[in-house]
Amino acid sequence: MGPVEGNERLSRRMTEAGYKQVELAEKVNAFLTAGCRGTISDRTVRNWLRGETRWPHPRHREALEELFGCTAEELGFIPPPPVDEEDPARRRDFVVAATGTAVAAAVPAQAAPKRVGLSDVERLQEKFAAIIATDHRVGGRISIETQAQGLAGEALALQSRGTASQRTRGALYATAASFISSAMWAAIDGKRFEAAQRHHDRASSLAAMSGDVAIQFRIWSHAGSLYRHLGRPTDALAANDVARGLPIARRDPLFASLGHARHAAIHGLTGDAAAVRRSLGYAEDSLERAAENEPRPVWMTAFYDRAELDGLAVAAHLSLGQYEDAEARAHRSLAGLRPYMNRSRAITTARLARAQLGQGSIEAAVATAMTVPAEVTAHPRVAGMLSDFRRRLHRTASGSTPARTWDEYAHDDA
Repeated sequence: MGPVEGNERLSRRMTEAGYKQVELAEKVNAFLTAGCRGTISDRTVRNWLRGETRWPHPRHREALEELFGCTAEELGFIPPPPVDEEDPARRRDFVVAATGTAVAAAVPAQAAPKRVGLSDVERLQEKFAAIIATDHRVGGRISIETQAQGLAGEALALQSRGTASQRTRGALYATAASFISSAMWAAIDGKRFEAAQRHHDRASSLAAMSGDVAIQFRIWSHAGSLYRHLGRPTDALAANDVARGLPIARRDPLFASLGHARHAAIHGLTGDAAAVRRSLGYAEDSLERAAENEPRPVWMTAFYDRAELDGLAVAAHLSLGQYEDAEARAHRSLAGLRPYMNRSRAITTARLARAQLGQGSIEAAVATAMTVPAEVTAHPRVAGMLSDFRRRLHRTASGSTPARTWDEYAHDDA
């Protein structure tokens, strides 16, 4: 083996964050201690920086990913090559390669190719449903993004490990695209926008190979949301138009409704009140026409309904400064949200507080903001909304009793 190269990416990230080796070790230990696991030292960090540890322990990777807001690969770490645990000969060859020990190894006999079927696809889709459920509970975490990428790799690996029908191969590509689209949404939700763009590029390619228009809709609809969060409404409208132009949006009114609702939120950024009103009207009409028993993908049925439409309407009305309309929609959205949608409830509550503040109801706004559960306030979008709420509160009523109450509450909750 040649000389080990240092990890320049990690070094650069530490410099940007202002971390010394000891400080980074302390940060990681704080994460590990919360999970009742072991700790590390600055020597561990040095091994990472020197490249002597190319792929840290899973818990260490999770801590670093949460701390820096990016994947372990983006921090310069290199995952080991996959090993077939069921093949002792291959495992031995991997150990030889990893240790540099030269031993003779017999070439294993070529196994018959495995037949990959729709049951394999169904097994992966069960894992996809679990990803969706986790996203609605917490959302935005890099662990969701990383897990989704790994499962996409599992789906693609099946393409090369056995024979399959054309239908099965299409389903595998669609499943891989679904996982990457979830990684994309987790990155958007966590405000890791560069990563989200990379996921979009990969997901759209996989979806095109699958021929599945439902997952293509999801990917391009997510792209519209990505550009909306980036403050690029022209690109957001164009991306969302791709989704709305797909056959499934013409065939299924539920997809059409989601496309119109997200268009309304984007139009809010442009200040076009008439376009917002028109898009929301289309969204509501389409939702009323959508059959409840129509077979649809789990990612759609798990979240889109009247409450989500109202939530998108809140975003549109806030952008336009229509605070009374925003408050009315927020109350209706909160009343209809499903119990497991913790992230959506926190976001809508934060938006409700802003709508009340915009109307001058300062005490009510602070009381509403204080109902956002503490365990969700660390979510990047929720944290950003609450920071914006504080700035607006101090511009509106600096030094007031409600403002002091909020500052004391936010400080105690930190």
